[in-house]
Amino acid sequence: MKIGIIGLPQVGKKTLFELLTGGKLPEGHGAGQEVKIGSARIRDNRFDRLVEMYKPRRSVPAAIDVIVMPKFDKETVSSGEFLKSLEKCDALCHIVRAFSDESVFHVDGSVDPLRDIQNVYSELILGDLILTEKRIERIALDQKKGATNPGQGKEKEILDGMKKLLDDNLPLINFPMDADDRKLMSSYQFLTRKPVIIVLNVDDGKIADTALLEQVKAKYKNYGTKVMQISAKIESELASLDAGEQETFLKDLNITESALNQLSALCFEALGLISFFTVGEDEVRAWTVKRNTLAPDAAGAIHTDLQRGFIRAEVMKTSELFELGSETKLKEAGKVMLKGKDYIVEDGDIMHVRFNV
Repeated sequence: MKIGIIGLPQVGKKTLFELLTGGKLPEGHGAGQEVKIGSARIRDNRFDRLVEMYKPRRSVPAAIDVIVMPKFDKETVSSGEFLKSLEKCDALCHIVRAFSDESVFHVDGSVDPLRDIQNVYSELILGDLILTEKRIERIALDQKKGATNPGQGKEKEILDGMKKLLDDNLPLINFPMDADDRKLMSSYQFLTRKPVIIVLNVDDGKIADTALLEQVKAKYKNYGTKVMQISAKIESELASLDAGEQETFLKDLNITESALNQLSALCFEALGLISFFTVGEDEVRAWTVKRNTLAPDAAGAIHTDLQRGFIRAEVMKTSELFELGSETKLKEAGKVMLKGKDYIVEDGDIMHVRFNV
């Protein structure tokens, strides 16, 4: 599962990518059309507490792939390579400049977050419109040649409906499709059907001011969009400190949690993912599965043998473990549950799989 970081030039994409992945982009990245892929650890306080409790020899947090796009403008967006890179993403993270700094130029000459958000949406919509119109033209050509297939009539009906929406400069995220429609259109990677996280990169002194945040939330509430704000400057300073210093730094700024933690959780949520855990003295690990995954399929994320030979799973809830303090006390309280093949794994479950192959 991949998150694509997009945004206009000089908005903080590179900084955010480096903060999320711990990697470094080469100087001058963004001048061309190349993309950079990294792995971002999902910051999860439950995982950290489990590591503290079990003190394992090895700990493996959940992670997602992050792709940073070099720049976003009309020329680049119209290129095939750029669109192909975006198509590989399961969700988009749109970084928006909301900070004032005269030493950093703005491609449109002034800082206007609402304008920039709409401009980027318009480019994504244009990409989908071009794709839709090309396919409609192709179907019409096939009809003239008598080379249509049974599904093309329904396909054109869906495409015509999509085109009307796109012509009104609206995204396809809420375009109604049933299971059969989604199957028919599965080969298309429409950009505006992907979940979007809007990240407002604000001045460090404005991190507690939520006026713009609420304005953006209200405007895009029907776009399937999640919105948050971050100060890349604060997060960069925070990343250079050790754990104790970070806690003091956040308290001094009256911030309860790093925005980077919130962002990684939002990315996870936008992708429709959850974490479950396996624990022990050897290893504490967070496993990633899609929401509403059945227990045998979740066991398959650990190893295919566990899925093939699944009998049942012992399940503990992290919240109850933290409340009572140990597995022993959980068992004494009757809080360790045995779940079968029809159990849907929940976010934060701790699982021990019993299997036989």
